[in-house]
Amino acid sequence: MEQESPEKIPGGSKKTISSFALFKKKYLLVTGLFILLLFLYLAFAVFNDLPSPTKLASYEIPQTSKILDRNGELLYEIYTDQNRTLVKLSDVPIYLRQATISIEDKDFYHHQGVNPIGGILRAIKETVFHQQLQGGSTITQQLVKTALLTPQRTLTRKIREIILAFWTEKIYKKDTILEMYLNQVPYGGTAWGIEAAAETYFGKHVKNLTLSEATLLAGLPAAPTIYSPFGAHPDLAVQRQTEVLTRMVEDGYITQDQKKQTLNEKLNFRQQKSNIKAPHFVMYVKEQLVNKYGEKLVEQGGLKVTTTLDWKLQESAQDIIASEVAKLKDLKVGNAASLVTRPPTGEILAMIGSKDYFATDSGNFNVTTSLRQPGSSIKPLNYAVGLETKKVTPATLFIDTPTCFGVSGQKSYCPVNYDGKFHGPTQLRFALGNSFNIPAVKMMAFNGVETVIASASAFGISSFKDPSRYGLSLTLGGGEVSMVDMGKAFGVFANGGIRRDLSTILKVEDKNGKVLEEFKDPNFVKNISDQLNYPSTLLISGPRVISDETAFLISHILLDNNARTAAFGESSFLVIPNHAVSVKTGTTDDKRDNWTLGFTPNFLVAVWVGNNDNTPMNPYLTSGVTGAAPIWNKITAYLLKNQPDVWPKQPVGVVGAQICSLSGKAPPNPDPNAQDKGCGLRYEYFRKDTIPKDPEVLKQTIPVDKNTHKMASPDQKDNVEMKEQQVVSDMFGSYCLDCSHDGGDSITTIKL
Repeated sequence: MEQESPEKIPGGSKKTISSFALFKKKYLLVTGLFILLLFLYLAFAVFNDLPSPTKLASYEIPQTSKILDRNGELLYEIYTDQNRTLVKLSDVPIYLRQATISIEDKDFYHHQGVNPIGGILRAIKETVFHQQLQGGSTITQQLVKTALLTPQRTLTRKIREIILAFWTEKIYKKDTILEMYLNQVPYGGTAWGIEAAAETYFGKHVKNLTLSEATLLAGLPAAPTIYSPFGAHPDLAVQRQTEVLTRMVEDGYITQDQKKQTLNEKLNFRQQKSNIKAPHFVMYVKEQLVNKYGEKLVEQGGLKVTTTLDWKLQESAQDIIASEVAKLKDLKVGNAASLVTRPPTGEILAMIGSKDYFATDSGNFNVTTSLRQPGSSIKPLNYAVGLETKKVTPATLFIDTPTCFGVSGQKSYCPVNYDGKFHGPTQLRFALGNSFNIPAVKMMAFNGVETVIASASAFGISSFKDPSRYGLSLTLGGGEVSMVDMGKAFGVFANGGIRRDLSTILKVEDKNGKVLEEFKDPNFVKNISDQLNYPSTLLISGPRVISDETAFLISHILLDNNARTAAFGESSFLVIPNHAVSVKTGTTDDKRDNWTLGFTPNFLVAVWVGNNDNTPMNPYLTSGVTGAAPIWNKITAYLLKNQPDVWPKQPVGVVGAQICSLSGKAPPNPDPNAQDKGCGLRYEYFRKDTIPKDPEVLKQTIPVDKNTHKMASPDQKDNVEMKEQQVVSDMFGSYCLDCSHDGGDSITTIKL
């Protein structure tokens, strides 16, 4: 049989096959070379300057990090004692060792430095089932990460961490590793090592700690700045202690009864040292620094941090709050907080989280960052949505009469005004200025709850997450917010519709003077006592939330003292003499939270009064003007005493026009030269394309009850006659001006 020639082999000629084989060899060679170079690069990155675990036995001398105000005033030195006391493992109570292992590394005595199965599975379990973010690192990994590596979250660093953990386990015994861990990890503040922690928090040696004290300390290293009982979130320290005790029960170290008994024990913390200025702000800044640079660099790296805070302003605000809260004792007001910002730059100029940080009754609890109900202070955001979507204007009429709102399958919602009265026809300017509730709820219903929540998020309110949790009462403060978020939201109005996120840091320098970060803004002015004129073209960076027209209209309504006189009087604490300040109050129905927020184009001041334990205040606190407003007034007056009177800049898209003072409609007589316009007039601002065009027509033929002379209800058929009456309307119904109103008007039900 004849042999088939190479030319007839399927797939091509001998020349083609040779070329393909050659290409394949080159491809494999290049790929192999690339893999080799990549491996060498990774190996270099991992092993270059890889520290030796033998360094774990020595301790670097820490360097002081300093936090300063904007003018160089020292606020706080983050300092760890150079001569800290090291303890032997035998001096550490057994239950403290068990607590540490239980919460941090259950299988510590069974793995070789890394626990890829137990640690990672446990982390996934806690994250998924308990919503607790957990890492999969062992105690050995945490030790080498804290003592030998940087806090950077990179793959290279993680590989180095794993290598060093294996290496460490080959050099040291398990008890030695645990001892080094307890002596080197941070426990919050200046407490590095368990002995320093015992001294800092309880004023005793570690060997004398109780089970309750030990379990609280054991929970701190996972996030020392966050969990520290002396930090910004003291409540989280107790929550973390509960987690530690729960783990100890699961691991068989203690019984369920011991857990309950331990949680019932009162922890007596050592009185904190007072060598700190603006403590709530400092702890707030420190938490931000730790999140960015890591505990070790912040605590021991010799950083120089210049902040946005102005110490003189902070000190004055602290004094004002302390003295004013003392005056409110009879009104069952136990605490107050304040935030001062510069909206164009977002700088926090002052932050007072409570009347006294060093007070025993949770003074270190920072109210400015916690969630509280805002009461009516949230209303401007609701009205801003209506103005922005052009559903309403400042002259839009609202009928303020007894009203219930019905949603299918739910109980009717029947709001009332804080003064217990109803005010009939009122235009938006006066409804917002006097903070009437019925018009605000109608505005919410007209906008839609979901729309307002979405807009609130754009304003910077981060706590309104699930629309299904909220109803129309959201506009009266039915959802919780933080003061820092409210500062951002009201800053949108001050900034002509642009949101500027809040800033606390001007510059961070390392121990060698190298600048790690620096705040730069064309509107920055170092000395806030200088006269800050509002430029005609202020370039503010940030996302635009609403138009400058809407921002101006809301700002103008809130600075209009005439618009709020009916509710607050002509000379209330909302007035700052010789200064136009936009301001809004808010008080929850249950009198647990009482707010005042006010701003100019240059400054914003927010104040809250209430009680940390959320107990109600005296019912006399019917509005923010009797609680938070006096504090707000004094802080704002201090801030503006040397400042020019600065009004919000009127956009070209906003014009003024004469309207009928009752209905908000256009005057019936369009002749500008006519003396009689046919209605009482007032001047109002509008977006150019929203000036009322329909003339006021009050006389209408309507059904009237023959006996009561009231406007008949829509479903009334008997005893009704048609009469010509004066009638005005809002988006949900009509109101008869010259019908009988004896104070017993029937309730109108609006079905949504």
